Amino acid sequence: MPAWLIWLIVAGVLAIAEVLSLSLILIMMAGAAGVAGVGAALGVPVPGQAVLFAVSALGLLFVVRPAARRSLDRSPGARTGIDRLVGQQAVVLETVDQHRGLVKLHGEHWSARAIDPAQVLEIGRVVNVMEIKGAVAMVWGDP
Repeated sequence: MPAWLIWLIVAGVLAIAEVLSLSLILIMMAGAAGVAGVGAALGVPVPGQAVLFAVSALGLLFVVRPAARRSLDRSPGARTGIDRLVGQQAVVLETVDQHRGLVKLHGEHWSARAIDPAQVLEIGRVVNVMEIKGAVAMVWGDP
């Protein structure tokens, strides 16, 4: 049996085992086995395949896995979508008061209203996003 096929079988078994564990460790090992399999298909000798497996496994485990875990974080404290904008800073593009206004928030233009009816926030001022109501950012400018 060719070495690349053995690596492919190992990768498949590890990927299936990952479905049961959901730890993102076995899938990284499966990826490393896939890299070693490609090396085998290209004619890399067995010791070189082992090195390919080890190096890619370490890279996947210590670089890719943490990033994947962060992107899959669905804990109650994890904020996603527009909830992430609350607490961010924005720059006033058009004067903001209790009835109208425009801010640049996270690289986009947002309709804005002052959360304090007495505040009038002038162009260029940096404000804090206190709440998102629909498509309107409710903002507050520190005195």
